[in-house]
Amino acid sequence: MASSSSSLTTGRRTGSKLKSMKLLEVLNALEEEESGQSREEIFIAPPNNASGDFTDEDSGDEDGRRGTHLPGNVLHASVVPEDSGTGEEDDDLQLQPAMKKQKAVVEPQHVWTKRDIRPDFTSWTASDPHMEDLKSQELSPVGLFELFFDEGTINFIVNETNRYAWQKNVNLGLTAQELKCVLGILILSGYISYPRRRMFWETSPDSHHHLVADAIRRDRFELIFSYLHFADNNELDESDRFAKVRPLIVRMNYNFQKHAPLEEFYSFGESMCEYFGHRGSKRLPAGKPVRLGYKIWCGTTSRGYLVWFEPSQGTLFTKPDRGLDLGGSMVVKFVDALQTRGCLPYHIFFDKVFTSVKLMSILRKKGVKATGTVREYRTERCPLKDPKELKRMKRGSFDYKVDESEEIIVCRWHDSSVVNICSNAVGIEPAGLTSHHSGAAKTQAQVHQPSLLRLYQEKVGGVGRMDQNIAKYKVKIRGMKWYSSFIGYVIDAALNNAWQLHRICCHDAQVDLLAFRRYVACVYLESNADTSSQGRRSRRLETESRFDMIGHWIIHQDKRTRCALCHSQTNTRCEKCQKGVHAKCFRAYHIR
Repeated sequence: MASSSSSLTTGRRTGSKLKSMKLLEVLNALEEEESGQSREEIFIAPPNNASGDFTDEDSGDEDGRRGTHLPGNVLHASVVPEDSGTGEEDDDLQLQPAMKKQKAVVEPQHVWTKRDIRPDFTSWTASDPHMEDLKSQELSPVGLFELFFDEGTINFIVNETNRYAWQKNVNLGLTAQELKCVLGILILSGYISYPRRRMFWETSPDSHHHLVADAIRRDRFELIFSYLHFADNNELDESDRFAKVRPLIVRMNYNFQKHAPLEEFYSFGESMCEYFGHRGSKRLPAGKPVRLGYKIWCGTTSRGYLVWFEPSQGTLFTKPDRGLDLGGSMVVKFVDALQTRGCLPYHIFFDKVFTSVKLMSILRKKGVKATGTVREYRTERCPLKDPKELKRMKRGSFDYKVDESEEIIVCRWHDSSVVNICSNAVGIEPAGLTSHHSGAAKTQAQVHQPSLLRLYQEKVGGVGRMDQNIAKYKVKIRGMKWYSSFIGYVIDAALNNAWQLHRICCHDAQVDLLAFRRYVACVYLESNADTSSQGRRSRRLETESRFDMIGHWIIHQDKRTRCALCHSQTNTRCEKCQKGVHAKCFRAYHIR
């Protein structure tokens, strides 16, 4: 662990007095909080010198470590308050040197008026020819997954892994076929997991998994997994904590954006890549177990397709620009990525972690609509009714003002609590009604709701939907490298995106996420299995998968082969069974 060159920092203050605490004391204090509304995070970034060769290995236990078991040298590290440089509180505890306080920038005065917003954005009229092309191709789950882990990405990983092994004086000789077997096992571990990954290959009847055991030998898998690499160690950027995986991030972002559905509404937020080693981020909601992992900035569609992502490195390695804080700067980067497909009137939704009047102004100048909840101190002193006064009024009451020069609206709405929301594109009208449950009277009451709040509640959940999909069947196998869990996150995100495209493109034969992942894992393990050893082919239980009625797709093949049922020539085959079969024979071949 490389924590000796860093210090834990926090944004918590008590008046103007700074109090140094131990990490263990902070954890105990957070666990004792009773409020269900607060959310505290402890963020521990990768080491400052993450490009060093020693960081290929971690001292954690790849199978047995759990997030609640932190080593003593971390638990007793001093927690030093950090000034974020913007005069605002930071909700994160970061393992990085404290930043010096910057001089406050004089902002222009805002003139607020009581009226509705008058946006001047063009309406959304864009079409998506690329999605129509994908629909016409009728791609199978494997074909959709390989839009992201394409041949270029697979060959890149193979070359970098072989290069890294060669630098360690090991002749690995990894092939694309073997790498797909490794990917198949990682995907399969999301819905079939053992306490130790070696149990997949045990001959014990209670744990042996023939699909894995027949695909690749245990020692070969362990050797490949231990040398899996994604960058040339001789060409790493020392200023980038994620230099070890930066080429993979660039490739994945390119492929995600290339095949993303072209939509008007997008969500931006924080995701967590779970990690139970010595480094990671920790999110600690009240009453929940300790969770460790890396924080990842994510931009998604409203349905949960991941368009763009960037792992957080804190303000030490990521400098905010345009006078924004770090979160606002990430939103601008996501918008810049979206606009590579055209400067269209996208509408971005995010929460109070990112929202500020200044950010809304910057996005408006870029021609991008934005809506998000906002903290009171980021409203540029908008003179709204006091929250205490608003609480004394009936539910559904609201107050609002518009910045005359920037055409940005800030609204304060009273429902179960007081909510501040800001937008540069949506106003109060047409106001609607929403149902509110009264716990005391046990009745549903109708309360007034401004238009921007209704739209925000409908469209903001994209990142949450993606997190939910990833968490269901996420990759369980982890290695000793500090970034191994991040690789699992990338695989899970690619599978989630492929499934989202499947839902859009395949209206007649849709499958759920579990069946989708099972299909990809089975095809990768069956189609790329090692058959070089004598007798290995005979041990494979091919008949079981032929008649399991799960995930069989008919696809076109360039070379004509004989149909497995009628034995005449055919140019189609079953992707899972890897057998030539006519479309007319397809059903009969898969029924006993």
